[in-house]
Amino acid sequence: MLKPGKTYEEIYDKFRWEIPERYNIGVDVCDKWADQRYRLGLIYLDPEGMEQKYTFWELKNLSNQLANLLKGNGMEKKDRIGILLPQCPETLISHVSIYKSGGIAVPLSILFESQALEYRLGNSGAKGIITNRANLPKILEIEDHLPNLKMIISIDSNRKVLDFWSLEKESRYFAPVSTRSEDPALIIYTSGTTGPPKGALHAHRVLLGHLSGVEFFHNLFPREGDLFWTPADWAWIGGLLDVLFPSLHHGVPVLAYRAKKFDPEEAFSLIAKYGVRNLFMPATALNLMRLVEDPQRYDFEIRSIGSGGETLGEGLLKWGREVMGLEINEFYGQTECNLVIGNCAEIMKVTPCSMGRAIPGHVVEVIDEKGQIIKGEIGEIAIKRPDPVMFLGYWENPEATKQKFIDDWMRTGDMGRKDENGYFWFLGRKDDVISSGGYRIGPGEIENCLMGHDAVALAAVIGVPDEVRGEIVKALIVPRENVKINEALKDEIKQYVKTKLEAYAYPREIEFLKELPMTTTGKIMRKDLRRMNMEKKTEGE
Repeated sequence: MLKPGKTYEEIYDKFRWEIPERYNIGVDVCDKWADQRYRLGLIYLDPEGMEQKYTFWELKNLSNQLANLLKGNGMEKKDRIGILLPQCPETLISHVSIYKSGGIAVPLSILFESQALEYRLGNSGAKGIITNRANLPKILEIEDHLPNLKMIISIDSNRKVLDFWSLEKESRYFAPVSTRSEDPALIIYTSGTTGPPKGALHAHRVLLGHLSGVEFFHNLFPREGDLFWTPADWAWIGGLLDVLFPSLHHGVPVLAYRAKKFDPEEAFSLIAKYGVRNLFMPATALNLMRLVEDPQRYDFEIRSIGSGGETLGEGLLKWGREVMGLEINEFYGQTECNLVIGNCAEIMKVTPCSMGRAIPGHVVEVIDEKGQIIKGEIGEIAIKRPDPVMFLGYWENPEATKQKFIDDWMRTGDMGRKDENGYFWFLGRKDDVISSGGYRIGPGEIENCLMGHDAVALAAVIGVPDEVRGEIVKALIVPRENVKINEALKDEIKQYVKTKLEAYAYPREIEFLKELPMTTTGKIMRKDLRRMNMEKKTEGE
């Protein structure tokens, strides 16, 4: 845990990693609390609105029973087991069981279709998969193409597959495998910017590596009365390791609920009903919550909000202060090395549009193409190894792993700069940076500016080819309801950006859309926007 301190410098300088040689995520987030028989671990609200509560003691027993069921069906140490489930108790129980069994979990989003699942299950050589009735047909469709897949388990299906809840016939006793902190624990697939998806292989220590970050941007979490919730999918590193596991590590209960479509009114209602005090919210969700009128009527008492994945912008930060009564703490990380930069309003100034400073325990710098640290200039954000939150490597892809590093620096592929006060400023992915008339322009700053305009609900910025400047800035905008779209509005928005940012950075083209392509974690897919723009141009020729 972070040591107490009154300033960022004091806390950063005092921090030391304490990584034991033997460590198991499953034992840590569950078994260590089970002696407190009535200690609450999970509150689950199902799609029909039915509520279930699980103590750590119950979670230990159920995960032990599932571990025995898995072992009885041929699971061995280091076997990969896929988890294709939404936020629900069975997802948590599956993770804990796999880790205690010495296996490797492969979390998979329920938004994946059969082709995406076939690649990930095939690439990981998964021996089994745990899913539900809604997603089982996807697995049965590709089963014959997966020679390593020997075990299909469903939590609610009556088909001829293994019944998850047959675990109730198993013994509650299971001796967890004694794993080293460096032993592999899970594979999370990340698409990256080029080539097929790559599986980031993480060791058990990855949870310990996340703790300082979660404690930091949740204002020295945990505190008495804390309760955590996120709408983010537990299949992604944000939902799993930014919320679920760190909270349970500290014995703090988690609310499990994820609607098919995020409803900001419903979110406020849930937060108030269950006394949620800590939120991880992607910027997209916060922007939707920002549209709710008079949210104070829900009588909530949120202590901390963390957000990552997309730059928040000054407008959201102002809304956080004025409407939510707090500073939203932005943070930064990647699937390969998460939560390395962030803000903690408790001990430092939150600077609008900055990602924050290096989180205690992590050495982060901006480097040039030769791997040299550069000050105050634009370069690539990089993290120094060894670092307990850093991945072991890409699953069965040593060449891609090698390319991720230059000397002891893990290259993020994200461009940014570090100012004289140690704050990091995100410019964009290497592919996203716009080169226009000799200027290098990051989309994030322009998007933040656009979000401050009264007519804009969501905005994305890309570079499009231009004969004179090489590229020009184009803005793709989802307007707010009842906004009249015309050329006058486009001119008004262009002038708005001109007066807020550098003159060369304003969008010379503006297109209004009904929606923007997003990843399942709420990130704008600029690559898809560039492709869509190119296809439109080709069709028009």
